[in-house]
Amino acid sequence: MSGHSKWSTIKHKKAATDKKRGVMFSKLSRAIIVAAKDGGGDPAANNALATAIQKARDFSMPKENIERAIQRGAGGGDANAYETVTYEGYGAGGAAFVVEALTDNRNRTAANVRSYFAKHGGSLGQPGSVAWMFDRRGVVIVEGDVDEDELTMAAADAGAEDVALDGDVWQVTCDPGSLAQVRRALEEAGFEVTSAELTLLPKNHSEVDDDTARRLLRMVDVLEDDDDVQDVYFNFEIPEGVLEA
Repeated sequence: MSGHSKWSTIKHKKAATDKKRGVMFSKLSRAIIVAAKDGGGDPAANNALATAIQKARDFSMPKENIERAIQRGAGGGDANAYETVTYEGYGAGGAAFVVEALTDNRNRTAANVRSYFAKHGGSLGQPGSVAWMFDRRGVVIVEGDVDEDELTMAAADAGAEDVALDGDVWQVTCDPGSLAQVRRALEEAGFEVTSAELTLLPKNHSEVDDDTARRLLRMVDVLEDDDDVQDVYFNFEIPEGVLEA
């Protein structure tokens, strides 16, 4: 998974410190609204809502913003305007992409995403064209000075499937339904959890050269800047030098 956990960590820090903060809060609010609309406003009885709330907290979203989003979703109203849309396609060098969006205008979002792919040397595909290359998993990112054996034991006891070091961060992978309990167990064991979310992990990786990786990362940035786009998943391996730059 080299590059993917670290990219997630870098994205997290960027969103927390620069102009993308407002865009991220908007996306997080929208996810909470839709989760509350679909499953009710009680996170104890709504795993999707609990996950959305925790992600918002990880990005230091104010408590009042979170509560307002829950109320909007549970109360209906404009929450009914949003729908989930998934786009699949290929970027430069044949890298596979899955883009998940929450939108109140499917035509607008589709046109925008299609243009982002085209402008960066990619193209959209049909539903199912690349989704089979990914698995839906829960991923907990742990940072700090970690004893591998202790982390592995704590993760295994909590029901995690795998523990892997990616540069200076640890990635703990689990079944989607176990995400909350794995995070809670690791925090209770004293580990520094920086994020825990449902994600798509590539089954295999596409190797690209440095120039292609930069082009692909520019497309990732443009996609993530779109208000409607919630998550961008890809299978290309980010060269270490490019990632650090």
